[in-house]
Amino acid sequence: MKFGPVAVSDAIGGIVAHAIRQPGLTLRKGDRLGAPEIASLREAGVDTVTIAELEPGDVGEDKAALRLAQEVAGDHVRVDNPFTGRANLFAKTAGILIADANAIDRINAGDERITLATLPPMRRVVEGEMIGTVKIIPFAVPEPALSQAIAAANGFKIAVAPFRGLRVGVVSTLLPGLKPSTVKKTIRVLGERLSHSGASLGSDREVPHETQALAEAIDQVEPDSDLVIVFGASAITDRRDVIPAAIETAGGKIEQFGMPVDPGNLLLLGKSRSGKTVLGAPGCARSPKENGFDWVLDRLLADVPVTAQDIRRMGAGGLLMEIVSRPQPRGGEATQPDTDNGDE
Repeated sequence: MKFGPVAVSDAIGGIVAHAIRQPGLTLRKGDRLGAPEIASLREAGVDTVTIAELEPGDVGEDKAALRLAQEVAGDHVRVDNPFTGRANLFAKTAGILIADANAIDRINAGDERITLATLPPMRRVVEGEMIGTVKIIPFAVPEPALSQAIAAANGFKIAVAPFRGLRVGVVSTLLPGLKPSTVKKTIRVLGERLSHSGASLGSDREVPHETQALAEAIDQVEPDSDLVIVFGASAITDRRDVIPAAIETAGGKIEQFGMPVDPGNLLLLGKSRSGKTVLGAPGCARSPKENGFDWVLDRLLADVPVTAQDIRRMGAGGLLMEIVSRPQPRGGEATQPDTDNGDE
């Protein structure tokens, strides 16, 4: 592609590189100069104009952006018509964004003129939300550069895993110090969390904070649920504590205790006897504010598998905003006594 200032008489067919505004004349960046435009420039007394001229083998910015966007658009993603070298990708349904940061890096590493950006992978998205954009920086790129970017994608797709409308069973354990209103609020907050996904609350049981009683409740709730969540009256502090012990007593197994997301550190990921996910919710899950529990729950509601390794990779970006109500804020000198109902 040629680029630079030329005499107006030599500019026909060129692309305006910078907007031109004169009395009675407005040419926008990207406008193609035909005979009427050249005449208007002359009448306005403009002698030179900076233009871009495509050469053989160049692909125009809009066409190039569209080709790459269509290459990387996967399930439940639409690509809008390109404009000014940009092709945007949108979610066709609510769900979780599936994108590979390494693949995006490969595409962006190939040629500085070709760029791809997305929302953070595994982020919750809504129908119609823009989730990615391809932007061609100049007015055109050589075909080999575009082909290289497409090859770098190597089958990579930006996709949306739709929420599946799962049925969620809940077991709340009780201790004398736990107010009934706290349990009711917890269920209400969970219902609000589920509302964006089409999921629904199924069985809801309350049992003493004891291993055997909880194991029996998990057994009772699990058959009619796609996912089971346990809200403990006391925070989980060890793999041998009441909630993990109850999951194992019910024939299940523990896959991960703890996560590098704060608030949310004390989350427990387990499986029931039949292989359904059982979550031991951290105390912060009683709050409507975003925390690590949301990150795991949203994936599960979209049927995106969550492994122990997935959770251990959440540390970068895992320091979330402080929850004001937590009894031992991480900032400053905490003087309050420890509590089992903390926001961990």
